[in-house]
Amino acid sequence: MHAQDSRTGTGHVVVIGGGIAGLAAAHRLLDRGARVTVLEASGRVGGKLLPGEIAGARVDLGAESMLARRPEAVALAREVGLADRLQPPATATASLWTRGALRPMPKGHVMGVPGTAAALHGVLSDEGLRRIGRDTELPRTEIGDDVAVGEYVAARLGREVVDRLVEPLLGGVYAGDAYRISLRAAVPQLFEAARTHTSLTEAVRAIQAKAAAHQQTGPVFMGIEGGVGRLPLAVAESVRARGGEIVTGAPVTELRRTRGTESGWRVVAGDRVLHTDAVVLALPAPAAATLLRAEAPAAAGELATVEYASMALVTLAYRRADATLPEGSGFLVPPVDGHTIKASTFASRKWGWIDEENPGLLVLRTSVGRYGESEVLGRDDAGLVDVSRHDLREATGLSAEPVATRVTRWDDGLPQYPVGHHTRVARIRAHVAGLPGLAVCGAAYDGVGIPACIASAYAAVDQLGGDRAGLDALIRNPVQSLHGGAGE
Repeated sequence: MHAQDSRTGTGHVVVIGGGIAGLAAAHRLLDRGARVTVLEASGRVGGKLLPGEIAGARVDLGAESMLARRPEAVALAREVGLADRLQPPATATASLWTRGALRPMPKGHVMGVPGTAAALHGVLSDEGLRRIGRDTELPRTEIGDDVAVGEYVAARLGREVVDRLVEPLLGGVYAGDAYRISLRAAVPQLFEAARTHTSLTEAVRAIQAKAAAHQQTGPVFMGIEGGVGRLPLAVAESVRARGGEIVTGAPVTELRRTRGTESGWRVVAGDRVLHTDAVVLALPAPAAATLLRAEAPAAAGELATVEYASMALVTLAYRRADATLPEGSGFLVPPVDGHTIKASTFASRKWGWIDEENPGLLVLRTSVGRYGESEVLGRDDAGLVDVSRHDLREATGLSAEPVATRVTRWDDGLPQYPVGHHTRVARIRAHVAGLPGLAVCGAAYDGVGIPACIASAYAAVDQLGGDRAGLDALIRNPVQSLHGGAGE
């Protein structure tokens, strides 16, 4: 049996990693008629999508929304029986906690980059607003093959735009540093527009005009009643129902090619040794690097250079009678303001199902930790709760005692996309392409959001069958990971 036979429905494919990318790959493989085994090192599937509860309320303890303007995540949810559970946010009105007050989140920007200075009125100082106006007078900024978002935007519009708006929005997606993050990878539509416009504000207005012409309707983001964490569980259930095998508590320790007449792959996980036609590697970069060291040392070397940011989510539940909050879905916090939390989501406000199921409770959460910020995450859970309550009191006046708290730590949870990320990914895929029956996917490659991970998985499966169209489409039209209001 040969790896290429997997596209005809006769092959066996092992998917290593049971996060949403691995599960989506398994789901697609079954559609193609392959026999599928998913191996997951931990005791559960879902990766960064984690359903949980606090004070009896169902909540997400990981990612809580998915981009709905791309089809992949919403379509997969429908395919696995969650169509009637899909819900948009009850409110999409968020704030910025900056310059000593909660201020309405500006509209009319692309990931914090405005089309006009007026769009940021109230958030920036008068000097910062005037600096935006100079953009049209500056000569063209050559951005070459890639550039850091913060560096480019600061050069055109001033640092205040970056520090007060771009940084908290990008930080919410990547927990990263805007002055290191790749414009091409993180905001691809802005990168393309910036290559054809002299003025950055003109480029933003061109993007906005194009979006208006397409007249996209419907919510930008979508949640799932009971939590986005239900999605991987439903996909896993569908995979099993169609004959796929999912094994948890099965860390893979060896991945080797088998040579000779029965070419394929040998996968070792504990006392299990699987001989398979093809492998989809849906792991974080460090784990993928370890497994590829023997057969693809060049790819392993590249993957080993991918850096990750850690973060923690602090979920708090209050008696509704004791707690009042400002309107809206929550707020973002620019690092320049010197506070510890980077965002707060008012979950009971944002998600109608939480509010309806728990009329006596007010549930909210904060996020803590950015790239290179290890000191704050070194605190114990009680310390993270204390600092969250302190900042919440400063921002909103909320001083009540919570009835329950939960801290969820995502150590090395978010891959960083520095300048040149796209070329690193291209090199990894080129090295992997030299090995028949092997493909890679996940958050380290094509975007950190749920649709991006699913699109990456589908492209990997298609590539195994000799079809590069999905991969080429991803390269041409990357899945931009947007910020879903506050606290993603």
